Amino acid sequence: MLAIRSTKCPVAFVGVAGALVVLVTAVHVFMVPILPASLDYFGARSSISHPKNVLPDVGVVDSRLRGRFPSDSYGAVAFRGAPWKAEIGRWLAGCHANSSSVDVTEAIGAKRCEKDCSGRGVCNYNLGECRCFHGYSGKGCEEVQKLECNLPSSPEWPVGLWIVSTCAAHCDKTRAMCFCGPGTKYPDRPVAEACGFKTILPAKRGDPKLTDWKTPDLENIFTTNSSKLGWCNVVPEDAYSSKVKFKEECDCKYDGLWGQFCETRVECSCVNQCSGHGHCRGGFCQCYSGYFGIDCSIPSAYSLAYDWPPWLQTPVNLPDLKILNSTTIDVKAVVQKKGHSYMYMICQLSLTVIFLKFQCVNRIYDDKNRTLWTQQLYGAQIALYESILASPHRTLNGDKADYFYVPVLDSCLITRSDDAPHLLLPRDLRRRSYNALEYYRMAYDHIAQLYPYWNRTSGRDHIWFFSWDEGACYAPKEIWKSMMLVHWGNTNTKHKNSTTAYWADNWDDIPLDKRGNHPCFDPRKDLVLPAWKEPNPGAIWLKLWARPRKNRTTLFYFNGNLGSAYEGGRPEDTYSMGIRQKLAAEFGSIPNKQGSLGRQHAADVTVTYLRTEKYYEELASSVFCGVLPGDGWSGRMEDSMLQGCIPVIIQDGIFLPYENVLNYNSFAVRIQEDDIPGLISTLRGLNDTQVEFMLGNVRQMWQRFFYRDSILLEAQRQKRLFSEEAPWSVEVSKLPDDDDAFATFIQVLHYKLYNDPWHQGLLQTKETRLPNICSRTS
Repeated sequence: MLAIRSTKCPVAFVGVAGALVVLVTAVHVFMVPILPASLDYFGARSSISHPKNVLPDVGVVDSRLRGRFPSDSYGAVAFRGAPWKAEIGRWLAGCHANSSSVDVTEAIGAKRCEKDCSGRGVCNYNLGECRCFHGYSGKGCEEVQKLECNLPSSPEWPVGLWIVSTCAAHCDKTRAMCFCGPGTKYPDRPVAEACGFKTILPAKRGDPKLTDWKTPDLENIFTTNSSKLGWCNVVPEDAYSSKVKFKEECDCKYDGLWGQFCETRVECSCVNQCSGHGHCRGGFCQCYSGYFGIDCSIPSAYSLAYDWPPWLQTPVNLPDLKILNSTTIDVKAVVQKKGHSYMYMICQLSLTVIFLKFQCVNRIYDDKNRTLWTQQLYGAQIALYESILASPHRTLNGDKADYFYVPVLDSCLITRSDDAPHLLLPRDLRRRSYNALEYYRMAYDHIAQLYPYWNRTSGRDHIWFFSWDEGACYAPKEIWKSMMLVHWGNTNTKHKNSTTAYWADNWDDIPLDKRGNHPCFDPRKDLVLPAWKEPNPGAIWLKLWARPRKNRTTLFYFNGNLGSAYEGGRPEDTYSMGIRQKLAAEFGSIPNKQGSLGRQHAADVTVTYLRTEKYYEELASSVFCGVLPGDGWSGRMEDSMLQGCIPVIIQDGIFLPYENVLNYNSFAVRIQEDDIPGLISTLRGLNDTQVEFMLGNVRQMWQRFFYRDSILLEAQRQKRLFSEEAPWSVEVSKLPDDDDAFATFIQVLHYKLYNDPWHQGLLQTKETRLPNICSRTS
C-alpha cells in the first residue's frame, strides 16, 4: 500500500479568500531552456528582433522528427493551431499526442478526526487531522481564539495605528472583522475601514475626501437621530427611497454580503466554490462529511460509495463499495490517466485575512448568486489553481508526481501586507516585496523539512507562481532552482534593477543573503503566463479576434497612462522605464499639458491616455497594438491577442507569455526601445503577406492567452443553479475547443519533462509512456 507522508502545517500563509493551500502538482511534463552564449536574449540590435532559442539541446530527438515536421519560413513548427519554436513544435506534434495511458494507484483516506472538527474546520481523512477555520484551534477545533481588530492604543491613536481591520465599533474577535454589534438595529452590519472614522473635507474643490484615522465617528455610526440615522440603524428601504440620510463613506465591503447596507447574504468566493461538496464560509470551504481539501474535491473512503470525483478519472480497480463506509483503513484505487500529467496535494497551509470584495479573486456573486467577473489584474493565480484542482492532471500519489505546484498566492498577500497585523513582519524594511519573500521562504522551510520530494531534485521539480508586477524578482534564494511562473520575464540583461515606480514593491534593498543574486526571470527554466482577462460576452459574440484586416483602419494603437506630460499621468520618470513617455513624445495623438501632439503624429496612429468604453472595439479596429510595461507587466499583450491585433512589443530583455516556447516571429513584432522613433516606418515597411500571416496566427491561437478552462468550470456550476444561462457563459461555451492558457501550460510541462537534462535521471525509474523516438534516453 502506498503511504504518502504528510503532516499538519505549522506555518500560516495567505491564500485565496483567506486560505492558502500548498498544492503539489504532479505533471508528467517538463522543459528547461539553456542560456545562449550571449546574454542578449533578444539577439543583435535591429528594428524588429526576436528571442533566440533558449531551450536545452534536444538535437538527438529533434533530428529524428525533423523530416516529419519541417519548420516553415519563419522557423516555426505548428502544433494545434499555434506556431512553436521548431524543436518544441516537432516534439509536441510527434510525441505529445502519442503518449499512452498509465495506471496510477490513488490512496483514499479513512482516518476520522477528533470531534469531527466540531463544525469549525475540515477533517483531512488522509491524516486524521483537522484544518480549523480562522479563529479556532485545537485537535478538534474546540478552542476559540481571540483576534484583536486594533493595534495597541495610545493618546495619539485612540484605537491604535491604522491597519485594515481597525474598528471603531464591535470587533468580532474570531475573525478580526468590524461590525455594528449588540444594541444596534443591525448588529451584523459591517463597519469597515473609513466608515467608523471622521471624514476630513477637501481644502479645495476637486481634492478627495480624507479619513481621520485618529478620531472615531461614533455619532454617524450609532445615532438614532431620525433626520440622519447612524449607519448601524438605517433601514435600507428608507435610505433607498431617500427618506433618511446616512454617511456616504459607509458601504458593504465584505464579501458574501450584497446591497448598500449588506442586507442580503450571498455566496462568498471560494476555490472552485467547494466543488459541490461543501459551502463557502467566509472564504473557506466547509466541506460536507467525507470530503476535504481546499476546495472539498478530495474524497475519503466514506464518500466513494456515493460519488467519484471527475478529476480522479474512472477507476479500473476499486474495492467493494459496500464495505467502504465501515472501513478504517485507507483504500487503494487504481485509476487510468493519460500519460502526460498528474497533480498531487501535499499540504494545506491556511490563514484568514480580512476579505474585502474584489480583492484576491476574479469573481464575486450578486444578490441572485449570479457570477460577476472582476477585472482583478492578478486573477490568473486563482484561475490556474482552480484548473489544476479540477483537472485529471492531478493525483494524490506523490511518488508518481513529476512536478509539485506550490501556490503561495502573492496576489492575496501583497495587497494586505502593509496593513494587516497578522501579516506584517518586523524585518520587512516596510517593503511589500520583502514581506512576500519571507512567506515564500517559510513555505520552502516547511516543504523542505517535512516532505521527501524537495531534496530529491533540490526543488527543481517544484513550481511557484509570482504574479506581482515584477514577477519573481523577490523570490528567496532557497527556491530559485525551481520553475517560476510569472507575468513579467525580465532577464535583467538591460533593466538590471527594480523597474517599479512604487517604492513599497521595490526589491533593490532586499539583502543578498535573503534574495541571492538571481535575475527576475531565467528562460532556461521559467515560464511567463498570460495575465487574467475577464470574459467579455460582447467581444466574444462579435468575434473581435477574427475581424479581417480591411476592417482594421488604425495602423497602430496604444491606450494607457503616458506619464507626467499628460493630465492624470504618473509623475515618476521611472514609470514604465520611460518607454510610454518616449512613445507619446513621438506619436502622441492627443495634446499633452503643453497642447502639443507627438513629433510624428499621424492620422492612422492612436497613442492616447483617454479611457474609453470602446477600448476593445478600438483594439479590434487596429492592425498593430502596443505592448509596453507599466510598473512591471501590463495586460496589453492579452488585450492585443484577444482582439486579434498583432502585438508590438517594446521592452528590451523582457519575455512575454510563452515567448521562450512559442515562435513570436510568426505573430508579433519586437521593437528595440532605442528604435521607437522608427516604429511607424518599420510597421509600414511590412508587406501585406507578412501582416496577413501574423493576423492569421493571432486569430488561430488567441485562446492560449485566455483562461477558458477556469471560466467554463464556473459556467458549469452556474448551469446547475439556474435554468437561464448568463451571456458570458453562453458565449464562452460556444467558443471552439481550442487550447487555452491552461492547456498550453500542460503542453509546455510535458515537453520539459522529456527534454530537460536534469530530469533524465528520474525518468530512468519511470514508465516513459512515449514511443522510443520521442525520448532522449532511448
